[in-house]
Amino acid sequence: MLQLGDYCPIGVFDSGIGGLSVLKDIHKLLPHEDLIYVGDSAHAPYGDRSARYVRERSQAIADFLLDKGVKAIVIACNTATAEAASQLRETMDVPVIGLEPAVKPAAKLSKSGVIGVLATQRTIDSERLLGLTERYAKNKKVLAQACPGLVEHVEACDLNSKAINQLLQKYITPLLEEGVDALILGCTHYPFLLPAIRKITGKEIQILETGRPVAEQLKRILKENHLQKILIDSAQNLQYKSRLTFYNSSKDKQHHLSMQKLWQESGTEQVPILELPNLENT
Repeated sequence: MLQLGDYCPIGVFDSGIGGLSVLKDIHKLLPHEDLIYVGDSAHAPYGDRSARYVRERSQAIADFLLDKGVKAIVIACNTATAEAASQLRETMDVPVIGLEPAVKPAAKLSKSGVIGVLATQRTIDSERLLGLTERYAKNKKVLAQACPGLVEHVEACDLNSKAINQLLQKYITPLLEEGVDALILGCTHYPFLLPAIRKITGKEIQILETGRPVAEQLKRILKENHLQKILIDSAQNLQYKSRLTFYNSSKDKQHHLSMQKLWQESGTEQVPILELPNLENT
């Protein structure tokens, strides 16, 4: 098939399997692009790690992806974006796209003036979230709720047990009592809990995630840098299947099974999970 542009793969990484929620939107918007995903489940969650550790680990994974020939890197993790995006943009020779908690759209959507943020403690403590709040929601009441335990449940593919529902009740109910009408999912693991979250919030609350905006930003950057893959033969476009490669740092096969299950639930084909090689600085 005739191709134009750059048909090197795009690299995407997260502290675990939560970044698949972002990868799903990238794959949907850019179905012809080859993708390499790294889930760092052996070291999840990053939100409980030191800033230095997150920066070093993110650098090591980005270097691994660069060795695989990627043309762009997406940090599908709010914590890694907050701690490592600036560093990676200085050290990488390819575009680096990070996540941004949806404070700006939440501020526009909120009628009560009260916005909730569900995130890891590291994201909540980051200067990035503080800066976004001061810039876009200075006149709003922004309530940030740390959610220890949620990442681990998603990593185990436990999305609707009594335990996960109790945790969600614990974290979300106080926000609703404060009048929150816009709720930001500030961790890429959390969209997999959306059905359980909706049972608590009801349909009236605006829930914002970051997968689609990141995919759209990636598409813009690829076009601006002439890096997009273009298929010329329109008759074959619908038949073309991009190549997906998944890595996970965990030796626990349960993480691999969870990764496959969550990916297939997004309506896509099964992808074998490869074990991520040991990376030097970790």
